Amino acid sequence: MQLQENQENQENRDKTESLQQENDLHLDNVSHENQVDEMPHLRQNQDPMSKKTKKTFLIICVFAVLAGILTGFGAFQLKNKNGNSQNMENVTVGDPNKVKNGDIFGVQDKETFADNATGYLEKGGVDGEGSHKLLREGGNSQTVALTSSVVDLDKLVEMEVKVYGETHKAEKAGWFMDVGRVEVINTEAEAPIQTLE
Repeated sequence: MQLQENQENQENRDKTESLQQENDLHLDNVSHENQVDEMPHLRQNQDPMSKKTKKTFLIICVFAVLAGILTGFGAFQLKNKNGNSQNMENVTVGDPNKVKNGDIFGVQDKETFADNATGYLEKGGVDGEGSHKLLREGGNSQTVALTSSVVDLDKLVEMEVKVYGETHKAEKAGWFMDVGRVEVINTEAEAPIQTLE
């Protein structure tokens, strides 16, 4: 009898476990179906940016770009106003009284240029180098060949001037300078005496 009871108990346990497993499987399937059904519902209702938010974002971006452009333009204008403006007065060659001692032509900031020289300005370069030359005491070896795209040197010929510029490699002249600024020292100067070497 005991054997028979054990067998019945075993059968009952097996049936209970079987029913439990079926129930668990059924619950898993129902749960999985609910999850699958909920996903499309979530995707339909989830909009990361509403139309109002998108419009606000677009307006802020456009404003930021415009502010950047205006800031850059303003800085450019301020830089030109304060420093690198060129002050070249319209001087006619026939009117030397228009130029006065102390007048400055070209770039206003003399710190821009590393090199400077003082002498008497003449038209014509040195052995084909430069458009003008600066005669200095000490003879031909001290003469500076000059060129300039900033200052019209023709208007300052036969005057004593101080030139500021950048030295370039010369092939024939002892010194070749690109002039960016000229200070007039003496409008009635005479050429220095050149010695033969």
